Amino acid sequence: MSYLIKESDGYRYIDEGQGDVLLLLHGLFGALSNWDGVITHFSKNYRILIPMLPIYEMNPREAGLEALVAFTEGFVASKKLNDLTLIGNSLGGHIAILYTLKNPEQIKRLVLTGSSGLFENGMGGSYPKRGSYEYIAERVAYTFYDPKVATKELIDEVFETTSSIPKCMSIVGIAKSAQRNNVAKDLYRIEAPTLLVWGLNDTITPPHVAHEFNRLISNSELYFIDKCSHAPMMEHPERFNVLLDQFLVNHKIAEVGLVTV
Repeated sequence: MSYLIKESDGYRYIDEGQGDVLLLLHGLFGALSNWDGVITHFSKNYRILIPMLPIYEMNPREAGLEALVAFTEGFVASKKLNDLTLIGNSLGGHIAILYTLKNPEQIKRLVLTGSSGLFENGMGGSYPKRGSYEYIAERVAYTFYDPKVATKELIDEVFETTSSIPKCMSIVGIAKSAQRNNVAKDLYRIEAPTLLVWGLNDTITPPHVAHEFNRLISNSELYFIDKCSHAPMMEHPERFNVLLDQFLVNHKIAEVGLVTV
């Protein structure tokens, strides 16, 4: 499914629907299309914003989570957003956590799915190898419980990315930055209601990681989806949407009315 990709103020993004803002952040090898199921379902009642993270455009020397958090802060300021529901998958979850810790007043609800930040088995335990299509196909399939989800289009996209030396250097820099930025000691500071949706068969951020997030974030709730790996919103969009829908209803953002004296 294709959506209009807008460009303004140096940002490329999807902006669909109206209402409370759901700001979605994709992962290291992610794309805007990762959120198709969420856009289709939630744009009827919410405003869905998905910035394309500049993972591959960054100077390799500056590639890291700090720069990606700063990018997210700039995007939020550019669009004059507030009262955010911040939703992140994989690396996008890690960025969402760091953004929330820096800007708690902006965040009303937080949703993490297959998030890094405590532990991750990146790319199945190795950095991307350039020039081997078979290797890339295997690693992309490793992300999903059902390898059929790893379509040729998705594999081609990752292969094209990892065929570029500068892009590979950025990927490695960001992966190392993610490993350095362990958030365990700071998660207690997150006060926003937090939804954790995890694949029961996640091999990159395994189920024990989800349990640890749930233990360390005081106001959190955890749900597992069976026969699902690292990207629940792609593998089981219907189940993911049901869980997210219920969470949004249970934690509605209060409307501030005028008070007359």
